[in-house]
Amino acid sequence: MHDLKEIRINPDLYKEKLAKRNKELITSIDELLVLDEKKRNFQSRADELRKRKNEIAGLIPRSKDDPSKIEELKKESIEVGKQLSNIEAEEGNLTEETNTKLMWLPNAPADDVPLGKDETENQEILKWGNPKTEKWIKPHDEIGVKLNIFDFERGVKIAQSRFTVLTGVGAKLERAIMNFMLDHASERGYRETFPPILINKTSMIGTGQLPKFDGDFYKCEGEDLYLAPTAEVPITNLHRDEVLNLEQLPIKYCAYTPCFRREAGSAGKDTRGIIRQHQFNKVELVKITTSENSALEHEALTNDAEEILKKLELPYRKILLCSGDMGFSAMKCYDLEVWFPSQNTYREISSCSNFGSFQARRMNIKYKVNPKDKAIFAHTVNGSGLAIGRTLAAILENYQTEKGTILVPAVLQPYLGGLKEIN
Repeated sequence: MHDLKEIRINPDLYKEKLAKRNKELITSIDELLVLDEKKRNFQSRADELRKRKNEIAGLIPRSKDDPSKIEELKKESIEVGKQLSNIEAEEGNLTEETNTKLMWLPNAPADDVPLGKDETENQEILKWGNPKTEKWIKPHDEIGVKLNIFDFERGVKIAQSRFTVLTGVGAKLERAIMNFMLDHASERGYRETFPPILINKTSMIGTGQLPKFDGDFYKCEGEDLYLAPTAEVPITNLHRDEVLNLEQLPIKYCAYTPCFRREAGSAGKDTRGIIRQHQFNKVELVKITTSENSALEHEALTNDAEEILKKLELPYRKILLCSGDMGFSAMKCYDLEVWFPSQNTYREISSCSNFGSFQARRMNIKYKVNPKDKAIFAHTVNGSGLAIGRTLAAILENYQTEKGTILVPAVLQPYLGGLKEIN
């Protein structure tokens, strides 16, 4: 969320920055300022009426020798009270409308984010590894069924489409990947956490999932609880409404959680198999840091996610998202995309974002440089480290042999009792 006072002081700067995402946001700024002006006018009028009501309360005792004056003051007090009640109601409505409008404004892109309208204008930063291109490589879903790793039919039977059962060595491989990723993060100083999977609306608003994307998530009927779309939400909210000491920062967390999203995705190759599921497992990396260090912490977190792909020896590329393709809350974002030989393309496996103070302002997470200083908003950074299901799918393709077996990556073999090949 942005600081309304700052927008009021320098609206042209915000228009310029947000126009890099979408020029229509210029109108949103104008509409916000109109609402803000109306709200402040009502606030001023309400303050005047409160002042008059207090004056009347003081005049009545001093007019005890003039009954008619007292009666007149009482009538005026009643009228002032009615006016104040109406104006406070209008002020409340305008405050809510203003806050809602403010909540719908996305984060402003960082200065080094490339200008662009969509994914076609993202910038490739690097490629790593040697992508396999053999024609005999089968899609992960096909080889997964053949090796009794996936049971798509029973997944649909017990739930619906886009839910999958992992069986036998498939379930063990998923668990091995999860443990490897958590161990990797712990070695890099992230504190492992296992948060609640059900989270409240306030937490969803805090990280920017709501109100913008209402309807994309699973909500518990009759309760103010949602199934977590990502561990980013509960983990970042751990420090909501807290003032941290400089010595505590950066705070680094990692967490495994199942994740739930209602998004259906578009028809095509990205929806085959387990690439886009309603339920999937993920390890998330989260940092809470200072405004001065968030850019460096963002680069470091992205590097931590890249190291997982390198250890697994999975070819990938790193993409810097343009202004028109970034997520709602991000000010800068790298996508890591892993190679899928059967599709002859790269698919996203991690998004690593710097949110600046955007999330912290919504969650009221602050820190003090010195105990006597005024608290200032922290910066938040996070990224997938990594999406476990997509990692499994990438392994099934990149480690596939011509005879139809899967070699187990060396770093995962200790987690699978030394298993070297799946057949």
